[in-house]
Amino acid sequence: MGRDPRDRSEALVRRASRVLSIEAEGIAGLRERINENFSRAVDILLAAPGKLVLTGLGKSGLIGRKIAATFASTGTPAFFLHPAEGMHGDIGMVRTGDVVIALSNSGETEEIVRLLPIFKRLGLSLIALTGNPDSILARHADVALDAGVREEACPLGLAPTASTTAMLALGDALAVDARDHVVDAESGRLRGSFGEDVHD
Repeated sequence: MGRDPRDRSEALVRRASRVLSIEAEGIAGLRERINENFSRAVDILLAAPGKLVLTGLGKSGLIGRKIAATFASTGTPAFFLHPAEGMHGDIGMVRTGDVVIALSNSGETEEIVRLLPIFKRLGLSLIALTGNPDSILARHADVALDAGVREEACPLGLAPTASTTAMLALGDALAVDARDHVVDAESGRLRGSFGEDVHD
Protein backbone atom coordinates (compact mmCIF):
# COMPACT_ATOMS: atom_id res chain seq x y z
CA MET A 1 0.00 0.00 0.00
CA GLY A 2 1.15 3.49 -0.76
CA ARG A 3 1.75 6.17 1.80
CA ASP A 4 -1.35 7.98 3.07
CA PRO A 5 -1.51 11.37 1.26
CA ARG A 6 -2.51 12.98 4.55
CA ASP A 7 0.71 11.75 6.19
CA ARG A 8 2.75 13.16 3.33
CA SER A 9 0.93 16.49 3.53
CA GLU A 10 1.51 16.72 7.28
CA ALA A 11 5.21 15.95 6.82
CA LEU A 12 5.56 18.68 4.20
CA VAL A 13 3.84 21.18 6.48
CA ARG A 14 6.10 20.24 9.40
CA ARG A 15 9.24 20.70 7.30
CA ALA A 16 8.04 24.03 5.92
CA SER A 17 7.15 25.20 9.42
CA ARG A 18 10.63 24.21 10.64
CA VAL A 19 12.28 26.22 7.86
CA LEU A 20 10.24 29.32 8.66
CA SER A 21 10.89 28.95 12.38
CA ILE A 22 14.65 28.69 11.90
CA GLU A 23 14.75 31.68 9.57
CA ALA A 24 12.55 33.73 11.91
CA GLU A 25 14.83 32.86 14.82
CA GLY A 26 17.82 33.96 12.75
CA ILE A 27 16.30 37.39 12.20
CA ALA A 28 15.10 37.68 15.81
CA GLY A 29 18.62 36.93 17.01
CA LEU A 30 19.91 40.03 15.21
CA ARG A 31 17.93 42.31 17.52
CA GLU A 32 20.29 41.53 20.39
CA ARG A 33 23.21 42.71 18.24
CA ILE A 34 21.81 46.05 17.13
CA ASN A 35 24.22 48.21 19.09
CA GLU A 36 26.72 51.06 18.72
CA ASN A 37 28.33 49.26 15.77
CA PHE A 38 25.06 49.52 13.88
CA SER A 39 24.83 53.23 14.72
CA ARG A 40 28.40 53.74 13.50
CA ALA A 41 27.57 51.99 10.24
CA VAL A 42 24.59 54.28 9.68
CA ASP A 43 26.74 57.34 10.45
CA ILE A 44 29.31 56.21 7.88
CA LEU A 45 26.57 55.82 5.26
CA LEU A 46 25.10 59.24 5.99
CA ALA A 47 28.49 60.97 5.88
CA ALA A 48 29.64 59.38 2.62
CA PRO A 49 30.11 61.89 -0.22
CA GLY A 50 30.17 59.15 -2.84
CA LYS A 51 28.24 56.05 -3.82
CA LEU A 52 27.49 52.87 -1.93
CA VAL A 53 29.17 49.73 -3.25
CA LEU A 54 27.84 46.28 -2.33
CA THR A 55 30.01 43.23 -2.89
CA GLY A 56 29.69 39.53 -2.14
CA LEU A 57 30.08 36.15 -3.79
CA GLY A 58 27.57 33.38 -4.40
CA LYS A 59 24.36 33.58 -2.37
CA SER A 60 25.80 36.49 -0.36
CA GLY A 61 26.33 38.28 -3.66
CA LEU A 62 22.69 37.79 -4.61
CA ILE A 63 21.69 39.30 -1.28
CA GLY A 64 24.11 42.16 -1.93
CA ARG A 65 22.39 42.90 -5.23
CA LYS A 66 19.03 43.13 -3.50
CA ILE A 67 20.38 45.39 -0.74
CA ALA A 68 21.90 47.66 -3.38
CA ALA A 69 18.48 47.89 -5.04
CA THR A 70 16.85 48.73 -1.70
CA PHE A 71 19.32 51.54 -1.02
CA ALA A 72 18.79 52.90 -4.52
CA SER A 73 15.03 52.83 -3.98
CA THR A 74 15.39 54.89 -0.81
CA GLY A 75 17.56 57.55 -2.39
CA THR A 76 21.13 56.30 -1.93
CA PRO A 77 23.12 55.81 -5.16
CA ALA A 78 24.25 52.19 -4.92
CA PHE A 79 25.50 49.42 -7.17
CA PHE A 80 26.79 45.86 -6.92
CA LEU A 81 30.41 44.99 -7.61
CA HIS A 82 31.15 41.33 -8.29
CA PRO A 83 34.39 40.65 -6.36
CA ALA A 84 35.93 38.47 -9.07
CA GLU A 85 35.11 41.01 -11.77
CA GLY A 86 36.49 43.68 -9.49
CA MET A 87 39.92 42.06 -9.75
CA HIS A 88 39.62 42.12 -13.55
CA GLY A 89 38.95 45.80 -14.12
CA ASP A 90 35.54 46.55 -12.63
CA ILE A 91 37.21 48.09 -9.57
CA GLY A 92 37.48 51.13 -11.84
CA MET A 93 33.84 51.87 -11.01
CA VAL A 94 34.85 52.62 -7.42
CA ARG A 95 36.06 56.06 -6.39
CA THR A 96 37.47 57.74 -3.30
CA GLY A 97 34.54 58.80 -1.14
CA ASP A 98 32.53 55.66 -1.80
CA VAL A 99 31.50 53.28 0.98
CA VAL A 100 31.68 49.51 0.66
CA ILE A 101 29.36 46.99 2.30
CA ALA A 102 30.95 43.56 1.92
CA LEU A 103 28.90 40.44 2.59
CA SER A 104 30.48 37.12 3.51
CA ASN A 105 29.11 34.61 5.99
CA SER A 106 32.56 33.14 6.64
CA GLY A 107 34.33 36.48 6.36
CA GLU A 108 37.14 34.65 4.59
CA THR A 109 35.92 34.68 0.98
CA GLU A 110 39.12 34.76 -1.07
CA GLU A 111 37.82 37.06 -3.80
CA ILE A 112 36.69 39.64 -1.25
CA VAL A 113 39.86 39.38 0.82
CA ARG A 114 41.85 40.20 -2.33
CA LEU A 115 39.91 43.45 -2.71
CA LEU A 116 40.60 44.66 0.83
CA PRO A 117 44.02 46.22 0.07
CA ILE A 118 42.49 48.08 -2.88
CA PHE A 119 39.68 49.44 -0.73
CA LYS A 120 42.25 50.56 1.82
CA ARG A 121 44.45 52.21 -0.80
CA LEU A 122 41.46 54.17 -2.08
CA GLY A 123 40.61 55.22 1.46
CA LEU A 124 37.14 53.68 1.32
CA SER A 125 35.07 53.10 4.44
CA LEU A 126 34.23 49.42 4.80
CA ILE A 127 31.20 47.91 6.52
CA ALA A 128 31.21 44.12 6.88
CA LEU A 129 28.11 41.94 7.12
CA THR A 130 29.44 38.60 8.28
CA GLY A 131 28.61 35.59 10.39
CA ASN A 132 32.19 35.48 11.70
CA PRO A 133 33.16 38.52 13.82
CA ASP A 134 36.75 37.20 14.11
CA SER A 135 37.27 36.84 10.35
CA ILE A 136 39.74 38.64 8.10
CA LEU A 137 36.91 40.73 6.66
CA ALA A 138 35.65 41.77 10.10
CA ARG A 139 39.14 42.71 11.28
CA HIS A 140 39.76 44.93 8.25
CA ALA A 141 36.37 46.63 8.35
CA ASP A 142 35.69 50.02 9.89
CA VAL A 143 32.54 48.45 11.28
CA ALA A 144 31.66 44.74 11.39
CA LEU A 145 28.01 43.78 11.85
CA ASP A 146 27.42 40.27 13.15
CA ALA A 147 24.86 38.54 10.92
CA GLY A 148 25.56 35.05 12.27
CA VAL A 149 22.81 32.50 12.84
CA ARG A 150 22.64 29.45 15.06
CA GLU A 151 21.75 27.07 12.24
CA GLU A 152 20.75 26.94 8.60
CA ALA A 153 17.30 25.78 7.58
CA CYS A 154 18.87 23.34 5.13
CA PRO A 155 18.89 19.94 6.93
CA LEU A 156 22.41 19.27 5.66
CA GLY A 157 23.62 22.72 6.64
CA LEU A 158 25.01 23.22 3.14
CA ALA A 159 22.71 25.69 1.37
CA PRO A 160 22.76 29.23 2.80
CA THR A 161 19.23 29.84 4.04
CA ALA A 162 18.85 31.43 7.47
CA SER A 163 22.22 33.16 7.08
CA THR A 164 21.26 34.89 3.85
CA THR A 165 17.85 35.81 5.26
CA ALA A 166 19.59 37.44 8.23
CA MET A 167 21.94 39.38 5.95
CA LEU A 168 19.02 40.61 3.89
CA ALA A 169 17.11 41.77 6.97
CA LEU A 170 20.18 43.54 8.35
CA GLY A 171 20.72 45.26 5.01
CA ASP A 172 17.09 46.41 5.00
CA ALA A 173 17.54 47.80 8.52
CA LEU A 174 20.57 49.80 7.39
CA ALA A 175 18.79 51.17 4.34
CA VAL A 176 15.68 52.20 6.25
CA ASP A 177 17.61 53.71 9.16
CA ALA A 178 20.05 55.55 6.92
CA ARG A 179 17.62 57.17 4.52
CA ASP A 180 13.98 56.98 5.55
CA HIS A 181 14.42 59.40 8.44
CA VAL A 182 17.14 62.02 8.20
CA VAL A 183 17.25 64.88 10.69
CA ASP A 184 17.19 68.31 9.07
CA ALA A 185 20.19 69.95 10.76
CA GLU A 186 18.83 73.47 10.35
CA SER A 187 15.29 73.03 11.64
CA GLY A 188 15.71 69.87 13.70
CA ARG A 189 12.69 68.42 11.91
CA LEU A 190 12.57 64.83 10.86
CA ARG A 191 12.78 64.50 7.09
CA GLY A 192 11.68 61.67 4.85
CA SER A 193 13.93 60.19 2.19
CA PHE A 194 12.40 62.49 -0.45
CA GLY A 195 12.62 65.61 1.70
CA GLU A 196 9.02 65.77 2.96
CA ASP A 197 8.34 66.65 6.59
CA VAL A 198 7.41 63.71 8.81
CA HIS A 199 4.67 64.45 11.33
CA ASP A 200 3.64 62.54 14.43
